[in-house]
Amino acid sequence: MASPLPSRLLPLPSKPSPPANSSASTILHFPPQRNCGAPPLISRFKCSAGQTGFFTKLGRLIKEKAKSDVEKIFSGFSKTRDNLAVIDELLLYWNLSDTDRVLDELEEALLVADFGPKITIKIVESLRDDIYSGKLKSGSEIKDALKRSILNLLTAKGLKTELQLGFRKPAVIMIVGVNGGGKTTSLGKLANKLKKEGTKVLLAAGDTFRAAASDQLEIWAERTGCEIVVAEKENAKASSVLSQAVKRGREQGFDVVLCDTSGRLHTNYSLMEELIACKKAIGKVVSGAPNEILQVLDGTTGLNMLPQAREFNDVVGVTGLILTKLDGSARGGCVVSVVDELGITVKFVGVGEGVEDLQPFDAEAFVNAIFP
Repeated sequence: MASPLPSRLLPLPSKPSPPANSSASTILHFPPQRNCGAPPLISRFKCSAGQTGFFTKLGRLIKEKAKSDVEKIFSGFSKTRDNLAVIDELLLYWNLSDTDRVLDELEEALLVADFGPKITIKIVESLRDDIYSGKLKSGSEIKDALKRSILNLLTAKGLKTELQLGFRKPAVIMIVGVNGGGKTTSLGKLANKLKKEGTKVLLAAGDTFRAAASDQLEIWAERTGCEIVVAEKENAKASSVLSQAVKRGREQGFDVVLCDTSGRLHTNYSLMEELIACKKAIGKVVSGAPNEILQVLDGTTGLNMLPQAREFNDVVGVTGLILTKLDGSARGGCVVSVVDELGITVKFVGVGEGVEDLQPFDAEAFVNAIFP
């Protein structure tokens, strides 16, 4: 077995030259970047994954900070919210004799927002029963019941939206998904969030199929001040690169290793099998890893994301979802369908192109965001 490469400081954008007798990967170091004149970031807790509850605190802290960023979530779901604005008009002059017409139009609005027929019918029929039984007596009560119904669908299964990173370091997060969904960008934004909390993060360029993927991740490494492990040669096996990265993470005291993977169609059996090899390789280095397998789903595809998530979950066991590109979509309702039909929680939503625009998913904030 080849011995690990020594760490080297290599400036961007030049590429490292493969040393003699090199292993499958090499590690690049990038110093943390700071705004001119800005004070250094101060972690709210000591960065030591061995500390009791470190990863639990980390997951909760990231989620709690989302509550202060509700405005970003509101702007991100503006098209979905505009699409559902008709509901206020429908309910403003609601009366009992007009119930069937109003509910038919409400059903249409939910379908256009990609809530899906199954969930839409469930919501509307529940409202119909409550109206005719006298439980709901005004338009405002109907709207409140509608929001409660959606919130219950998102939270009924008791799924935890915080990152579940165990207690052994390094914690390993593996990012998977189809081509073009935004995996590498989401990984970079997640690295930024973790690094801001004082976490020592190592990036692993496991997308060995796409030539530009490693370059893209190196840019994120430089932007966030993280170190990165990249393949030394073309056609390197993704499982080998990720295994080497996790090994370095363990030996050099990293808290979290973020593993990028190649995009693949969920219908391509051989490529999906490679994900199994990556997962097994990681688990051989750190028992129980990867701690999280996050699938990135393109929100603009709407309900078409369901079969994608189903296939990836069957192959590698997806632990959470990252929904991207919801800033440009009127299909925010697909979030509810994914959670309800697959029983997989949404961990993050992408609501823009900025480095801060990956927001931890909060069900209550989401419901408030999509309804005006």
